[in-house]
Amino acid sequence: MNDSRYVPIAVPELGSSSIRFSLWHVAVGDAVVEGDRVAELVIPGAVFDVSAPVSGTLVARAAQPGDTVVVRQVIGTLREDR
Repeated sequence: MNDSRYVPIAVPELGSSSIRFSLWHVAVGDAVVEGDRVAELVIPGAVFDVSAPVSGTLVARAAQPGDTVVVRQVIGTLREDR
């Protein structure tokens, strides 16, 4: 039996209200390990990596390069297989 759970990838607190989604480092269907760099965010004067919160497979992207995003906004979803 395949026991899966879906885990959101959310924008972390970055100390700025002006956050732009820059790029994905992984494609839908790619497997990642917890802590892997999956996306990149930009605030004035700095670039931040977003890490995978769990090991799993990227199943959805909710943000595209150039999108303005806010803290705690879900930008993607991972399927964690257990």
